[in-house]
Amino acid sequence: MIVVTAPTGQIGGQVVQNLLDAGAPVRVIARDPARLAPGVAGRVEVVPGSHGDPAVVAAAFAGADAVLWLVPADPRAASADEAYSGFARPGIEAFTARGVGRVVGISALGRGTPVAARAGHVTATLAMDDLIAATGVPYRALAMPSFMDNIGWQAKPIVEQGVLRGPYVPDRPLPTVATRDIAAVATRFLLDTGWTGAEEVPVLGPEDLTWDETAAVIADVLGRPVRYEQTPAGAFKDSMIANGYSEAMAQAMLDMALAKNAGLDNGVPRTPANTTPTTLRQWTLDVLAPLKGSHMAA
Repeated sequence: MIVVTAPTGQIGGQVVQNLLDAGAPVRVIARDPARLAPGVAGRVEVVPGSHGDPAVVAAAFAGADAVLWLVPADPRAASADEAYSGFARPGIEAFTARGVGRVVGISALGRGTPVAARAGHVTATLAMDDLIAATGVPYRALAMPSFMDNIGWQAKPIVEQGVLRGPYVPDRPLPTVATRDIAAVATRFLLDTGWTGAEEVPVLGPEDLTWDETAAVIADVLGRPVRYEQTPAGAFKDSMIANGYSEAMAQAMLDMALAKNAGLDNGVPRTPANTTPTTLRQWTLDVLAPLKGSHMAA
């Protein structure tokens, strides 16, 4: 039995479908089972609730050969550490108490870089990874840069204003990765029974692009002008708070962005093993271009 947390999200939902396509038995933990993709609920075991709840993980992890561990976003948390390690503690205890065979976690790049200790969300994620690895459960932490799919949240300003905004410097080449490639790597490890120990697995996407280059690729695919505009640090944090983030979590987002500007995501050399196939151009064709229609006047 393979357990998937956060099965209605971008990564978890794709992992569930991949596992079902492979014929694997799947159990999911879902806060709202009604949000599962059409046709999924009848093909999986569903444990309702949060995987931050000790009773829920105790039930869900019983007899689990493998678990996909993904901490949900909590923009109102009191601190980044509470959002990650605090949320994860019941699950971490259940990994050993319920005899889970293997755990695959959704993590982040940055370990070993000079800025990793002050990288907000990433610092908290790496601390959680350490807690999981310390249990002795076989663990693969998939270490990712930013997701291409997050650009989709800006489909409206991209189409209506021709602007892609962010707190990142425009001229530093950075890796990005498509969530479908993350899901493919996670699925492979969940199905593979032959690995042991704890390791970090970088998942870098296919190319490093500056944000100016990213805007140019999107413009070329969409056939309309798109430019990148860097948001000042203070304005970025203020916008996070205005959108419901606690002060601590807004600061964690800003600290992560500043760390990426200082090289957080550039510490792992690219190799064939950590390079995934979906280019930004292909992602824009497949994912962003269809979103364009919903933000254009008839």
